[in-house]
Amino acid sequence: MAKSRKTKAGQKAWAGRMEEATHPLVEAFTTSFPIDRRMYAQDIAGSIAHCRMLGRQKIIRDTEAKRIIRALGAIEKEFSSGRFESLPSDEDVHMAIERRLIEKIGAVGGKLHTARSRNDQVALDLRLYMRDVVDQMVDQITNLQRALATLARANAGVIMPGYTHLQPAQPVLFGHHLLAYCDMLERDEGRLRDCRTRINVMPLGAGALAGTTFPIDREYVADLLDFDAVTQNSLDTVSDRDFALEFLAAGSILAMHLSRLADEVVLWASPHFAFIELPDAFATGSSMMPQKKNPDVAELVRGKTGRVYGDLMALLTTMKGLPLAYNRDMQEDKAPLFDAVDTLTASLAVMTEMMPRLRVRADRMREAADAGYTLATELADYLATRDVPFREAHGIVGAIVRKAIAEKRSLSSLTVDELRQHSKAFRADVLEWLTAEAAVKRRSATGGTAARNVQRRLRSKKLRETQ
Repeated sequence: MAKSRKTKAGQKAWAGRMEEATHPLVEAFTTSFPIDRRMYAQDIAGSIAHCRMLGRQKIIRDTEAKRIIRALGAIEKEFSSGRFESLPSDEDVHMAIERRLIEKIGAVGGKLHTARSRNDQVALDLRLYMRDVVDQMVDQITNLQRALATLARANAGVIMPGYTHLQPAQPVLFGHHLLAYCDMLERDEGRLRDCRTRINVMPLGAGALAGTTFPIDREYVADLLDFDAVTQNSLDTVSDRDFALEFLAAGSILAMHLSRLADEVVLWASPHFAFIELPDAFATGSSMMPQKKNPDVAELVRGKTGRVYGDLMALLTTMKGLPLAYNRDMQEDKAPLFDAVDTLTASLAVMTEMMPRLRVRADRMREAADAGYTLATELADYLATRDVPFREAHGIVGAIVRKAIAEKRSLSSLTVDELRQHSKAFRADVLEWLTAEAAVKRRSATGGTAARNVQRRLRSKKLRETQ
C-alpha cells in the first residue's frame, strides 16, 4: 500500500502545517525518546485499551482494531527484545510506536490516534508507569523492613546506648533501635499507597485540552486498565503532574529515612564507635591507605538523597509558572521523576542486602551502654517512686553524677551509703535499678524498649514473612 506524505518514515505527525523540515538541532533538542522509551510497555497497553474501545464504539472497524492490536503486540516484542530501531525524527516513545505501527500495517495504523492527543496519552502512560513503580517500591520497602527485623532477631538481647544530641542517654535494645526505622519505612509505605490512589485516575479522553467529539467510553478504558475512576476536567487532566510531585515528595522523605539509617551505619562502623563490622562485599578500600575499610555504600545512599531532593525541586520549578493546559515544558517531568525512581530503587535494594550482613559487636555496644552515665535516669525514677518530686530527684542525681565524674567512677560502683549522702530516700534495693538490663526491662509501656515489646513487634506477620 502506498504511503501518504504524512506517514512516510521520519515524517512528523504535524508536518502538514510546516513548509520547512525540522532543523536537525531542533530534532536533537526536542526529542525525549532516549528518556521516555522506558514507558513503551505502558504506552502499548494504553494504546491497546484505547483501540479496543474505538472498535467497541464503532469509531473504527472491528477488523481494523484487531490489525492494530496485533501489530502493537509485535512492536512490544521488538522493544522487549532490544530490536526496536528508533529514528532521529522520533520525538518521543509515543510517536516512535505510532511511526512503527504505520510502517507495519500502513495508513490504518494512523487510525489509532483517533479521539486522543499526545497530551492525554502522555498523562496515561505516566500514570500507568507510576502505578507500577509505586507497587514495586512498596514491595522493596517491605523487604528492607524484613531485613532489619532479621538483623534484630539475630541480635536479640543486645543492649546499646540510646542517644540524644549524639550523647549517650539511656540503654536501649539494639532491636528497638532498628525497629524505629521499620516504623519510618511504614510511614513511607503509607504515603506511597496514598499517592497511588491519586495516580490511579484515568486521563485518556481529555484530548489535547477540551475533550473529544467522538462517542468514546472512558469508563470502559478505565476498566480495561484497572483504574478506579476517570478524570473530570479535561484542562486539569492534561495539565496535572501533582501525582508525580506527590511521589517525589514521598520519595524525598523515604530518601531522608534511608540517609539517616545509612549515617548510623557510617557512625557505627567507625573505630570510635566500633559497634559493627562491615561485610567485605559492602565496603571498599583506599587506593593509598592499606588499612582502610570504608562504608562507601552507606555514604552513597546518604549522598544520593540530595539527588532525590533536587528531582522534587526540579519538577516543582518546572510546573510553578505554567498556564493551562499542556506546555512543552512538561516534557521535563520525566528526567527528574525517572532519576528519583532509579535512585530510590537502587538505594532500597542495596540497603536491603547489606543490613542483615552487618556483624554486630555486642560487647562494644554493651561497653558503650555502661559508660556515659546512662543509668542516671534510673536513679531519678527510683527516687520518684519513693515520693520524691521528679524535679527534685533530677537535681539530686545531677549532683551524684557530677561527683562520680570528678572521682572517675561509674554509677553502678556507688554504694548505698554513698547514695544516701545525697538523699535518705535511697534504700538497698536501689542497686537492683543500676544495671542496663533492668533499665531496659522496666520500659515495658507500649512503645518502650523492653524485650517483650520488641519481640511482639518482630512476631508481626509482615516482619516474619520470608523475603
